[in-house]
Amino acid sequence: MRSFFSAVRPTTLLAALAAVAVAAIAILAQAYGATLPAEFLLAFPAVPAVLVAKRAELDAKRAELAGVFEAAGPDLDFSKREVLEALGASTSAEAVEKVRERNAEIEALYDEAKALADVENIRNSLQGDRGLPAPQRGIQHPENRGPQGIGEIIVGSDAFQNYTRTRNPTAGEVQGYGLREIRAALFETGAGWAPETTRSGRVVDAVTRPLQVIDIIPTGTTSQAAYVYMQETTRTHAAAETAEGGAFPESAFALAEQSAPVRKIADSVPVTDEQLEDVEGVQSYLTGRLTFGLRQRFDGQILAGNGTAPNLRGILNTSGIQTQARGTDPVPDAIYKAMTKIRTGGRAVPTHALMTPTDWEGVRLMKTADGIYIWGSPSEAGPERIWGLPVVQAEVLTAGTALVGAFDPGMIMAFERRGIDVQVGYVNDQFTKGTRTIRADMRVALAVFRPAAFCTVTGLAG
Repeated sequence: MRSFFSAVRPTTLLAALAAVAVAAIAILAQAYGATLPAEFLLAFPAVPAVLVAKRAELDAKRAELAGVFEAAGPDLDFSKREVLEALGASTSAEAVEKVRERNAEIEALYDEAKALADVENIRNSLQGDRGLPAPQRGIQHPENRGPQGIGEIIVGSDAFQNYTRTRNPTAGEVQGYGLREIRAALFETGAGWAPETTRSGRVVDAVTRPLQVIDIIPTGTTSQAAYVYMQETTRTHAAAETAEGGAFPESAFALAEQSAPVRKIADSVPVTDEQLEDVEGVQSYLTGRLTFGLRQRFDGQILAGNGTAPNLRGILNTSGIQTQARGTDPVPDAIYKAMTKIRTGGRAVPTHALMTPTDWEGVRLMKTADGIYIWGSPSEAGPERIWGLPVVQAEVLTAGTALVGAFDPGMIMAFERRGIDVQVGYVNDQFTKGTRTIRADMRVALAVFRPAAFCTVTGLAG
């Protein structure tokens, strides 16, 4: 453990101690009616000025490092050009080392600022008795002094006064306060008021599955009951070199109409008038819960919707998606083969890999033959990427199955017919019972334009 003085740079410590010395000399001079020359006081820097400058330097260093992390993004990609330039590094490994060095500088600056603040508190404590009323002189008749409580006696004791001056823990004895005084002053809960407790406004959320897939789906809008589009089913290019006077080759193209129906996802909750009127925040709480529930349901339908009305048709139940069996391949190899299928069979560029948390755990814990973790040291967060693709941990998937896909607007889109709509009204006999129903719904469609741009990887478990 570092001592108080080891936390401060020598120059900073000397300036701080000099300021404390000046403050002490000024107080003594005032007590004896003397006046110190202004030149004497200006010859030493004040601790507040040094402290303010140190805190400003600390805030600047923090902001600079925060900018580096912001540039690196949520995946902590220290190989980005802007990150390397900000740190003056040439490689991501050197950038990480630079971050550690700057973090060490911030810790040192914090220790210095903390030490200066402690010194300032010591200087302020030297003025602790200034401004206190002068003690009463002469003899005071006992009848003119009211009875003292235990708190007044403790505060007035020598031990407590010594503690306020030195801040050193001190033991002391309270005189003239025995069992009779304690019994006379005791006012128990049973004989008086019960302690008042006020409930805070905090609500501890119950555990539920977070939104995991919805954020990577491109979105658009539609004004109809379905999103209708044309899909090219035949594309035969016959272009060829042709001799002079020869017949032109003939290509063939065919289109078919496709439709992604708009489906409604809805939810509701009944609530009494008293809850809405008497409890602050009830309506916003219920509205937030209903809104999240709709988005959570849509999040699951994107992958697993079976297409039977009123369900959406999710990616996994769309005809034409590709599949890659792991077999005896390592998991990374199977994922890469799925990426290759998407590039060659779907003519698309894969953007994301979706896996269950347990399947990703197996990848994250992979080791070399000599026990070295492939996806990074356990002391580091490690990148949630595989072959450069961001990994999305999706619990809707079945354990042992992953999904690699090109989540681009040309391959898949969600179309919003109407955003989330929340209304309050009466159902059946609720009006006469003093209850209401808060309902929420949304209308969306999901279109997988190119099923071959998605490929499942099976057999990951085990």
